[in-house]
Amino acid sequence: QVQLVESGGGLVQAGGSLRLSCEASGSIFSINAMGWYRQAPGKKRELVAAIGSGGRTDTADSVKGRFTISSHFAKNTVNLQMNSLKPEDTAVYYCYADGGDYGDYWGQGTQVTVSS
Repeated sequence: QVQLVESGGGLVQAGGSLRLSCEASGSIFSINAMGWYRQAPGKKRELVAAIGSGGRTDTADSVKGRFTISSHFAKNTVNLQMNSLKPEDTAVYYCYADGGDYGDYWGQGTQVTVSS
């Protein structure tokens, strides 16, 4: 089992910045990728950004140029730096870990609210 604990959400004005952090514990040997998803009210959960243990990243078009994902797999952490935030970025953000054959893991979610 892997436990994921997120931090860093909150309320910010449009154009502002927030940094989300996620720390994994437990059976971390199984993790081969980590990332962030988000879910806005009435919408499906969507990928925001992900990063593999080799450093390859995948970022949603809607946040490219504004959000940056980084990780320190040795420290079992993944961060999401969010700049130039827009009201449409408002959502619950979930940390995600791909445990391969052991399955996928999710954090409890952290609310990000961007006011106009």
